[in-house]
Amino acid sequence: MPHSSLKKTLAAVVSSYLIGSSNFTMGQEPSISDDDATVVYPASYFAQYQLLSVSDMLDRIPGINVARQGSGNQGGPGSSQGSSRRGLGLGGDQVLINGRRITGKENEGNSQLSRIPANQVERIEIIRGTSGELDVRGATQLINIVLLEAETRSSIAYEINADHLHDGEIKPGAKLSLSGQNGDLDYLISGETEPRWENRKGFETSFLPNGLINDTVFRRTITDLQPLTFSSNVGYQFSSKDVAHLNFQYNQNDAPQELDRVITDYANSIITSKSQFEDISSESDFWEFGGDYEHTFDSGNRWRTLFIINQKKDDRIRERFEVNQNKEKDIFLKTFNQYEEEIFRTSYSANLSRSQDFEFGIERAQTTLESSLRLGLLSDGSKSAEFGGLTPTNSSNATVQEIRYEGFAVHNWQISDRMSLESTIIYEESTIEQSGDTRKKRDFSFIRPKVDYRFDITPSLQLRATIEKDVAQLSFNDFTANIAPNNDEDKNTFAGNPEIKQEQSWRYDLNLEYRFDDDNGVINTNIYYQDLEDLIDRIDVSTPTLIQSANGNIGDGERYGGSVDTSYRLASFSLPQLLITARVDLIESEATDPFLNIRRPIQRQGKGSYRYGFRYDMGGRNISYGVNFSGTFDGDQIVYDIDKTEDYVRDDFIMAFLEIQGWGGLIYRFEATNPHEQYRCRIRTRYSGGTIATGSLSEIEDSCSHAGEKYAIKIRGTF
Repeated sequence: MPHSSLKKTLAAVVSSYLIGSSNFTMGQEPSISDDDATVVYPASYFAQYQLLSVSDMLDRIPGINVARQGSGNQGGPGSSQGSSRRGLGLGGDQVLINGRRITGKENEGNSQLSRIPANQVERIEIIRGTSGELDVRGATQLINIVLLEAETRSSIAYEINADHLHDGEIKPGAKLSLSGQNGDLDYLISGETEPRWENRKGFETSFLPNGLINDTVFRRTITDLQPLTFSSNVGYQFSSKDVAHLNFQYNQNDAPQELDRVITDYANSIITSKSQFEDISSESDFWEFGGDYEHTFDSGNRWRTLFIINQKKDDRIRERFEVNQNKEKDIFLKTFNQYEEEIFRTSYSANLSRSQDFEFGIERAQTTLESSLRLGLLSDGSKSAEFGGLTPTNSSNATVQEIRYEGFAVHNWQISDRMSLESTIIYEESTIEQSGDTRKKRDFSFIRPKVDYRFDITPSLQLRATIEKDVAQLSFNDFTANIAPNNDEDKNTFAGNPEIKQEQSWRYDLNLEYRFDDDNGVINTNIYYQDLEDLIDRIDVSTPTLIQSANGNIGDGERYGGSVDTSYRLASFSLPQLLITARVDLIESEATDPFLNIRRPIQRQGKGSYRYGFRYDMGGRNISYGVNFSGTFDGDQIVYDIDKTEDYVRDDFIMAFLEIQGWGGLIYRFEATNPHEQYRCRIRTRYSGGTIATGSLSEIEDSCSHAGEKYAIKIRGTF
């Protein structure tokens, strides 16, 4: 492996520190609730560490990755999980603040972890069970951040940082957050800007069917991305029974690009070269506003109402020039996408008995996409200023709107102090209407049941089993013509498909989690099976004059696999300050290819993934360091399209860090990311004169690229 020498060096460094001893005093041990469903970490547990944020606190908890990333159940294309899903739903965010879910999709609990100062936290709870009092349903585990109660408190956290890239660029960044409480008002306001500069270099060799070189391509792509984010979260406790929150977030993600390309042609007797330059402007803005109100009745029953409004705009112009005497432009491609979403949700929770509760409610979500595309090429015909002064070749305008209603009911039954059963039924109705180049209106309805069973075999050993019917949300980009998603320079756009339907699945999950004594670690195992219906993949939408594909439904499929996630503190070896983490995911999948009519793995599922690393906290010296590796198993990374296949492989991702608490109580963090440069490679096989089933091999493109290493320094503090 390309980083084997790096591993040996790191092993030697670790060994040298392990031989010596460091002062390390464990704080108060975590406690487990009477029903074994919640593990509580008081603030005193973290006293031996140098901590500035909640994220720092979570990094010290063994097994926290299980709670942060959920189960090993893998989602498919257009999966309804994550912030990209339309609507809000019962699940989603794994992080609660004071037992409540933040009303937002981008501005949610997980995004607050680095913004909340550690000195504002009373305790952290890892919730392993189910309860009608939780705002999030169906999560494998939840993280609840309980903040200090005080008449008045405030804290400011800040960070300044700088990235040094392999091309010599130095890019600064900063974060600033203000959090606190004033009587019944609590607030968290933050702003940040992070450098995401990338200078990616790549080289490609194209071979003809006879094995001779067709051409070579050298590429250099510079992306100047510096996201800017501002967020605010405000809550007010009107009384012991009434509380309200308002949340706002704004993101600017402009990412202009410059691309240089040198093409050397070997196909003719005389070798020739030409150069191309691309100027790509990319403007992206997002804002979100949400709020909620909750009332608790004398009986303990709760009524909650929330709303979310958001909008995202993406405006992109790509212009390609031949680097010759005239700097001739030969491609103009403009795309515009505007997403808008309005969500309203209300629910009522009732205590049926000491061991049972019931929640029911309704959600309405309206999502709209306005999309346009204009492609101009250097060819014969009249020119147009709207097409960059080139000949109009492709023009598309579309509006897609979905109005969806979702009624839900959840019954939670604490069968005993060791066993719980949560049953959910969701009925969904939606109407999707498309106008513009294509006019179409379709209605859909689905019933989605779910059963979640949990059994605490012992206080340390828990069994979790779920059965769920899932309906993946459609990507509106699949309805309309848009830019090619896979950087294929021979294809400027790809077609839309107004006939696409939702992917459905039955999902079966089984988890077994064991927590070692004295909070020394956690091992979590998961196996799952998914029975897929109307699987989304590439299908044939060719015209009499053009072979082309689009995302569509290819029939049934299946996906199954398992994972082992472990985190262990080496206290049994007198090294409680050393935390080792590892995870292995194994995946198998199968579907029928619509072009070759063969059974093959589902696109880009791969054989699985892995990660491993360690963290060493030298409490007496206020020093922490560690390394994390992650990667994928080779195989089954092939993407099948109508006239080509693409096989992907990449090196491991590596990140090493060193943290030192120095002058003024500041934390100095040094990071090295991908010192081995992490190559990404692809073999693209093209066919001509037909599809991959009927055509003939025309060329094989072997390409690799890397963005180089990155070194960063971050200085953090609070006051």
